[in-house]
Amino acid sequence: MKNFSEWFHNILEDAELMDARYPVKGMSVWLPRGFKIRKYSLELLQKLLDEEHEETLFPMLIPESELAKEAIHVKGFEEEVYWVTKGGLRELNEQLALRPTSETAMYPMFSLWVRSHMDLPIKVYQTVNTFRYETKHTRPLIRVREITTFNESHTVHATEEEAEEQVKTGIKIYKEFFDSLGIAYSISKRPEWDKFPGSKYTMAFDTIMPDGKTLQIGTVHNLGTTFAKTFDIQFENEEGEHEYAHQTCYGLSDRVIASLIAAHGDEKGLKLPPVVAPEQVIIVPIIFKEKEEIVLNFTDKLEELLKSNGIRAKQDKRDMRPGKKYYEWEQRGVPLRIEVGPRDIENGSIVTIRRDTGNKEFIDYDENTIVDTVNDILDDISKELKAASNKFQEEKTFHVEKPEQIKKTINKKGGIITCNWCGSTECGKDMEEKYDIDILGTQEDVVEGNCVHCGETAKHKVLISKTY
Repeated sequence: MKNFSEWFHNILEDAELMDARYPVKGMSVWLPRGFKIRKYSLELLQKLLDEEHEETLFPMLIPESELAKEAIHVKGFEEEVYWVTKGGLRELNEQLALRPTSETAMYPMFSLWVRSHMDLPIKVYQTVNTFRYETKHTRPLIRVREITTFNESHTVHATEEEAEEQVKTGIKIYKEFFDSLGIAYSISKRPEWDKFPGSKYTMAFDTIMPDGKTLQIGTVHNLGTTFAKTFDIQFENEEGEHEYAHQTCYGLSDRVIASLIAAHGDEKGLKLPPVVAPEQVIIVPIIFKEKEEIVLNFTDKLEELLKSNGIRAKQDKRDMRPGKKYYEWEQRGVPLRIEVGPRDIENGSIVTIRRDTGNKEFIDYDENTIVDTVNDILDDISKELKAASNKFQEEKTFHVEKPEQIKKTINKKGGIITCNWCGSTECGKDMEEKYDIDILGTQEDVVEGNCVHCGETAKHKVLISKTY
């Protein structure tokens, strides 16, 4: 893809996903097709979360007094907060924040709900809008002022060990989610200066975009007892003693949809995994006037057969050239196209064209087997999209052992670089400045050799890249 930034902007409009012309910078409108992709993606995630979490919904407005309680946390967002200062024409006694994230909205309530160890664990999630006054260059889905799809999970536990296990569970859920979307990723522990404000540590998922930069697409945080001490979330243990609870949280945003679009798209437009495609199959009848009734009778039955068996099928009967229809549905990323003309019906066959490979195949038509045949093709498309994304991530991950290789590799090849690092904050920040990169995080706590930058004994394998 020659110019990813331009392609990404155009495809949101051309494939009818979003309209960025809303008169507030950094805010966009979800169009019906884009909203369906969002809907099906969230359904996948919610199914995974519902196994041991409960869905909830907290208010959007946060009193300044609550937001200010967690000073470290607030400091991480203080330049990004939107404030409500008036109710109608009256000045409010206390200004209210539009949530930049929900810890300070949820945790005062947790302190009311938790009294005994019998009340634990708490595991809840919500999907909400969050607001951040983004001062950098905004980009739909990637860097916005209103995150319209913020799915966040929050858990409360009696012990440190339980919280650690929950972090592993959060990572497992996100792995399954991204795998189901065919999005490749790297997982690393964020450096101390880049962890979630107030957390004990942060684990993050990053994917490599077509332009070689990485995009953070999910995070899992161990909060320790920091917020419990601030918001007085205490419980009485079995011995009758009071303890502060241990907490975790993890979240995903609109960036998931951005990475989905980027991971599978090509110069023709979108390539959607069947699981989230608004239409999994588009049926295009090839109509000749003297044979119109025969063809449409056949395609109507085919559409109904697929739909009644849970396949999202749609028929395109518009009066326009077939070539224009093909172009539009390819651009929109429909996984499978079926063409049916009079000659196909006479021969007892249909034509299938895969969006991922472009392969065209004539297959025998049998009402008793066509549903299984289409499902098999859709399953194979999902596997191939995932394999292609993983291959791209692997091919764009490079290991270097000398400092001069860092900038050269990043500027020439992009992607992710792995190298040895001492773990020092001073060294890490110096690396970021000198090589014009970002340290994503660490993957291995013990490695042999020396730090690629300062030459001291290495403690970690570190991932570095240019980021959004």
